[in-house]
Amino acid sequence: MQKLKTPLIFAVIVLGSAFLLAKIGFTRDQVISSAIFLLVICGTLFYWQFRVTFAFAGIAILLGTKLLDIPHVIEHAGLDIILFLVGMMCLIGHLEEKSFFEYLIAKVVDRIGHRAYLLMAVLMVFATISAALVDEVTSILFMMATTFHLTKRYKVNPIPFLLMVVFATNIGSSATAVGNPIGVMIALRAKLSFSDFLRWASPISVITLAAAIPLCFLYFGKEIKHLANQMKKEKAEENELAHVRYRKKDLTTCWFLFLGTITLLILHHPLEEALGLEKNTLLLGTSLLAGAVAIFLNSQNARDFFTRRVDWWTLTFFMALFASVGTLKYTGVTQRIAEGMISVAQGNPTFLLMTFTSAISLLTGFMDNVLAVATFIPVAFDIEKSGVFIYPFWWGMLFGGTLYGNLTVIGSTANIVAMGMLEREYKQNIKFMDWLKPGFIVSTVTIAIALFLIWLQIPLMPK
Repeated sequence: MQKLKTPLIFAVIVLGSAFLLAKIGFTRDQVISSAIFLLVICGTLFYWQFRVTFAFAGIAILLGTKLLDIPHVIEHAGLDIILFLVGMMCLIGHLEEKSFFEYLIAKVVDRIGHRAYLLMAVLMVFATISAALVDEVTSILFMMATTFHLTKRYKVNPIPFLLMVVFATNIGSSATAVGNPIGVMIALRAKLSFSDFLRWASPISVITLAAAIPLCFLYFGKEIKHLANQMKKEKAEENELAHVRYRKKDLTTCWFLFLGTITLLILHHPLEEALGLEKNTLLLGTSLLAGAVAIFLNSQNARDFFTRRVDWWTLTFFMALFASVGTLKYTGVTQRIAEGMISVAQGNPTFLLMTFTSAISLLTGFMDNVLAVATFIPVAFDIEKSGVFIYPFWWGMLFGGTLYGNLTVIGSTANIVAMGMLEREYKQNIKFMDWLKPGFIVSTVTIAIALFLIWLQIPLMPK
């Protein structure tokens, strides 16, 4: 019955949406391009393991119906975003294989000891910082490994602690341009520098984390108290660092590579101005240079390292998705969406910002943040064409796509990775409502704070 139900829902969404769009005056090309885009989105959501299949099929249909041509496939595929992610994946892959992140987190846990509330606060802060500096997926991998090690040692339910660390990871991924794929997309499309993120995104990220930690402590207070009691019963504390295999020589190299990359990312904008380069040239260049060094350090098995550490499956899906979103802009669908939002806001820029961010947030929670942001980047440009000051909208998009990624398990890639690790380690899942309840509280409070702070700073933003 379930096998018949899913394709039926799939067909109703795609065909029903096409019918409604035709009724409200969309052109033939706009209806077809929208229907094909929904085909890709629904295929991704309902049949996640076949997402590349649906993305490729969507591009093929668009080419066959003359709604897309090869030059526009290349133009909209986002090769600058893909190359940036390739370079960072190589860098992070090398640091992971040398146990750099495991070493850092083990040192922190050893210093905290048996103070449960402080330990969870520090783990959430560490998850935030690591997500901001290396990306949410890498952060969640070593943070979950540490979290599960602790929950197994003290025999406590892992789910509340998983959720707290995931929430902090998604919040941290909003702090910099490299914390989340959507940050990379926004930085390169809106021509925002790493320092722009440090100025406008990082402070808001810190403040939302400061709100999220006590919210989590209130919601999961019973579970944290249970962890504290279990810790008190533990007489002989193990040394966390004893579980990490590393070489001092490798750690020294990792420190130089990690800090050097972060420094260049922070300074890329002034360096571009000094060298007369186009904005964000060195943002991409730094990633590729870091990737080149990582590959060189693995020169004995460079080809194996490169193919193993770069997630080509996901990157290929991104390219096909970006190309299909480009068709929506090409056929005028994004312009119609922008006009609809402006009409609903009735010329009020604050209400338009709230509407825009709310739409991104809801799509993120139930559709995945990369899909949501890829869809709305062209909409933002179409809103700008109407004369609206678009700068705060980029930050609304960033926080809608990261903070509301905490709403459901499919809200962000980090959530999905964490769920997979839970299934592997504990052979259990998190029920939809068990995630939604705390997710809704944390997401809604943090996005409200972020939106208020964005609105408060609009007079200070560069015109």
